[in-house]
Amino acid sequence: MTSLELAVQFFLQIGLILVFCQLVGSLARRAGQPQVVAEMIAGVLLGPSLFGLFWPEAFRRLFPADSMQVLFPASQLGLAAYMFVVGLEFRVDIMRRRVQSAAAVSLAGMLAPFALGAALGWYFFHHTSLFPEQTSLFEATLFLGASMCITAFPMLARIIHFKGLAGTTMGTVALGAGAIDDAAAWCLLAVVLASFDENPARALLNVGGGIGYAAATLFLLKPLLARHARRFEARGELPDRAFVLCLAAMALGAWFTDAIGLHAVFGAFLMGAAMPRGIVASTLVARVQPLTVALLLPLFFTFSGLNTRIALLDSAQLWLMAALVLLAAIAGKGIACWLAARATGISNREALGIGTLMNARGLMELIIINIGLQRGVISPELFAALVIMAVITTLLASPLFERLVARRGGASAADLSELEAPSELRISG
Repeated sequence: MTSLELAVQFFLQIGLILVFCQLVGSLARRAGQPQVVAEMIAGVLLGPSLFGLFWPEAFRRLFPADSMQVLFPASQLGLAAYMFVVGLEFRVDIMRRRVQSAAAVSLAGMLAPFALGAALGWYFFHHTSLFPEQTSLFEATLFLGASMCITAFPMLARIIHFKGLAGTTMGTVALGAGAIDDAAAWCLLAVVLASFDENPARALLNVGGGIGYAAATLFLLKPLLARHARRFEARGELPDRAFVLCLAAMALGAWFTDAIGLHAVFGAFLMGAAMPRGIVASTLVARVQPLTVALLLPLFFTFSGLNTRIALLDSAQLWLMAALVLLAAIAGKGIACWLAARATGISNREALGIGTLMNARGLMELIIINIGLQRGVISPELFAALVIMAVITTLLASPLFERLVARRGGASAADLSELEAPSELRISG
């Protein structure tokens, strides 16, 4: 396809994707599910699992292979912008409270799911064809263990904000532990990719470069930006030129972490966390968030769905493997985090809430398994099983929170259905 044809096709794809996501979202809200879950489901339905399966010719016309070279960078821009906003809303002071409980939940939320995931990776490697031939046993066990450690950190941030949990024991422990778990999982992914490329030095570059970037951003750039922000606070507005420079900083941060072998989401998130609070952060959220959540983020879910072929799970054995992945994910993350929270003196209701929130995989799981599929670490069949696990654990978050927590004094699941509605999003402080 020519550049002009790709552009025309891209606009058609955007229109159909947005309309379909809203249709699925209207049904999901009736079931008390957030819009982000609807978009995850819509992406799978638009892909070869349903649309491409029953209407293959129409699917090929709507999503030709050449169009992926346009849809992919657009989806990555949506991810980076979204994580930039999550960073803008992230409160470091929350991390300083209940450190002991957060550390215990984080450790349990990493060790238990990693052990179960690594065990499954060992079994799948020796007894199935779910890993390609070029993937080693070390890479298989490490990748599946890392994918089990993931928590839906962006969704955690939304739940904590919209449920009024900021500063509470439940919100503090869940958000702090989720951030630590995801950072550890990405470091493990860096090791897997370095091993896959047979370049151990790359792992040092990934981890060392990431630590260096975080230190420079939070301890050097953040104070510098805070000094400049005083002028904007006095004026009561963020000038357009400063707004553009903030977006440029987000893009450069995303570029750097992507260039060193981590993912763009880390650079964008840390750059958002470094932005001054007050007029700068509130203006950035107000301008960036609505378009990102409404327009760009659904493109990522659709792109993930286009890579998901549930029909590949065409035997009882493969569906059994998918069920094992789901059970290991729930037992390793949800139950382990609940027990860890209880062991550090947190009440049972709050501990149940923490376990429920930590168990949702959501967006971050899709990111890490997309990388694994694109790099050839996992097979399309295992990718499909992991997508199913990500969707189901995220689907369970709302009803479980309602049943185990909200009815005992927390917020309702109806509120959860609005977690990612663009018109509802606001900065948390």
